[in-house]
Amino acid sequence: MTAQEVKNIVLKIITDIAPDEDVTSIDDNLTLREQIDLDSMDFLDIVMELRKRHKIEVPQEDYPKLATLKSCMDYLTPKFQTA
Repeated sequence: MTAQEVKNIVLKIITDIAPDEDVTSIDDNLTLREQIDLDSMDFLDIVMELRKRHKIEVPQEDYPKLATLKSCMDYLTPKFQTA
């Protein structure tokens, strides 16, 4: 799976969790919380959806690695290769 495909998966999950947010203008290098209105429960929902939909486990100590869209791609792309 490519980084772009992983990005699309993350954006789809964000859209499902926060349907009122415009994800088309998200900068890959800025934190997601700076750009869209995600609270800690929304973030946990993203992690849970990754597990539920794609069998991707993200340990709590790795949550900071999902801060930006770029860091999500960097962290998750290898995980999708082994899932």
